[in-house]
Amino acid sequence: MRYQCTVLKNELLAPGVHLISFEKCFPFKAGQMVTIALSVNGPKRLYSIASGEPEAVMSVIFDIKPEGALTPPFALIKPGDTIFCSQPQGSFLGSEEPAFWIASGTGIAPFRSMFRTGLSSNKTLIHGGRFLYSFYFQDELIAMKHNYIRCCTQESGAGIFEGRLTRYLRETPLPVLGFKYYLCGSAEMVVDTRDLLISRSIPFENIISEIYF
Repeated sequence: MRYQCTVLKNELLAPGVHLISFEKCFPFKAGQMVTIALSVNGPKRLYSIASGEPEAVMSVIFDIKPEGALTPPFALIKPGDTIFCSQPQGSFLGSEEPAFWIASGTGIAPFRSMFRTGLSSNKTLIHGGRFLYSFYFQDELIAMKHNYIRCCTQESGAGIFEGRLTRYLRETPLPVLGFKYYLCGSAEMVVDTRDLLISRSIPFENIISEIYF
């Protein structure tokens, strides 16, 4: 079933990266995703929800793919416009268990949802990006203090780990038992990080991944 939802806000978070907020048409669980289209029969795409369960609005984050059929017009959407949204789906769900949240780029979306739902206790968030502006929502996530790690490959800054997040993981002691490892980002990041974790004796069943296109 598709819902017609009214757009409330279109924010430019960084060059080519937008956060679209729209009316909440149904309940969801932090970590779930929805399919969005701009017309009934138009191109559609899956997006992880970036807002928290208690919020009165829903939001998604995306970067513009110039060759894409959806993201260029999606970036031009205005408050008051209508989008078509599916019911929430997916099993990449947050929990109260101790865990590492590992994201690259806009793959931060489900972890922001979990954070705003109140699931950040006993969590460590590791976010990889190319530039300092790539750490979307950092003004909020900095509340996690030393459990919020930003890994930047192209720039340096105060409190920033210089290098890929896989390098950070390779150089950091990781608990083998009692923790889940959630991965969300590009296919390359997810595969590389999963292989690295397995090489560090993390049980395969403790690694939960979602590739974010």
